[in-house]
Amino acid sequence: MFIDQAKITVKGGDGGHGCMSFRREKFIPKGGPDGGDGGRGGNVYFKVDPAVDTLLDFSGRHHWQAPNGKPGEGKNKYGADGQDLVIPVPPGTLIYDEELDLLLADLNHEDMQVCIARGGRGGKGNKAFATPVRQAPRFAQKGKPGQMRTLRLELKLIADVGLVGMPNAGKSTLISRCSQARPKIADYPFTTLTPVLGIVELSDFRRFVMADIPGLIEGAHEGAGLGHDFLRHIERTRIIVHLLNILPADQADPVEQYHAIRNELKLHSRVLAEKHEIIVLNKIDLDSDGTITGAIKKRLPKDKTILAVSAVTGKGLPELNEKLWTLVKGQSDESDRG
Repeated sequence: MFIDQAKITVKGGDGGHGCMSFRREKFIPKGGPDGGDGGRGGNVYFKVDPAVDTLLDFSGRHHWQAPNGKPGEGKNKYGADGQDLVIPVPPGTLIYDEELDLLLADLNHEDMQVCIARGGRGGKGNKAFATPVRQAPRFAQKGKPGQMRTLRLELKLIADVGLVGMPNAGKSTLISRCSQARPKIADYPFTTLTPVLGIVELSDFRRFVMADIPGLIEGAHEGAGLGHDFLRHIERTRIIVHLLNILPADQADPVEQYHAIRNELKLHSRVLAEKHEIIVLNKIDLDSDGTITGAIKKRLPKDKTILAVSAVTGKGLPELNEKLWTLVKGQSDESDRG
C-alpha cells in the first residue's frame, strides 16, 4: 500500500528526577547529601532510510515517544540517559509542524538525520544544592518534560524523470518497457492509482529513475481526479516527459489535452511549469504512414523536444532513453558545479 501522507505526535523522553539522599554509613556521622542527578530524556530523530519507500508505518501508529531518563540514586549515582528514538523515513519526506504550519525539515538526501523533539533535562540531586551555608538540602529537582510536537509528514518521490499525461496515455506501458517496474496496465482510465518508480538501465552502467505519476485531468490542481494528491510528486523530478496518445480512445484532441495538462502544472506550481519538458507521442504503431504524427507535431510548441515512440512495440524507446540520460546527466553536472 502506498501511503504518502501521515499525521503523528512525537515526544522526547522526560528527564529523570534528581534524588534526595544522605550518606549513611557506620562510623561516619553527618555524611552529607549524596543524591545523584537524573538522566536526560531521549531525543526523537528522523533519518532517511533508502529501504523505506512509503509512510505506511505511520498509518497505524500515531504516537511516538523516546524513552525517559532514569532517576538519580543515592551514593552519588546518576540516572541513565534515555535512549534516542530514530524513526526511519523514505527519501523525499517533508516534516511540518502541524500547529505552526511550518516546514521543519526536507529529508531529500541519503543518510540525512534531523532532531525533531528534544528530550528533557534530568533534575539535579540534592548534592548539587549543597553549599557551605546550606549543608543539608532536603530537596531535589524534578526532571524537565520532553518536547512534544504534532507533525504532518508528506512524501514527495525523488526521481530523475516524471511521466505525466492524461489517463490511458500509455505511461504504465512505457515505464514497464523501459524498466523492471510492473504497474497495473488495462484498457480503462486510472489504472495507476499510486506513483510507480522504475530504474532505467542503459549500457556502460548508466541508470536513472523514472516515475509514473497517476493520470491528470483538467481541474487536478483543485482536487479533480487523482491529480491533486500526486502533483507534488512531480516537483522532485528533473525532467518531465509529457506523454500524448496520438489516437486516444475517446477521440479527444491530443494537442488540447497537452495544453490542458500544461495549464494544470502552471496553476499548481510555477517552478513545476518551468521544468525541462520533453513531449513524447505514443502509439505510433497505429499510424503506419506517419500522417497523424506529423500533423500533431506541427501544432505543438516549436521550442519543445518532440519524440515519437510506441510503448507496445518498443519503437523509439532506445532513442528516448538516450535523450533522457543526456538531459539528466547534464542537469546533474550543473547542480554539482553550483
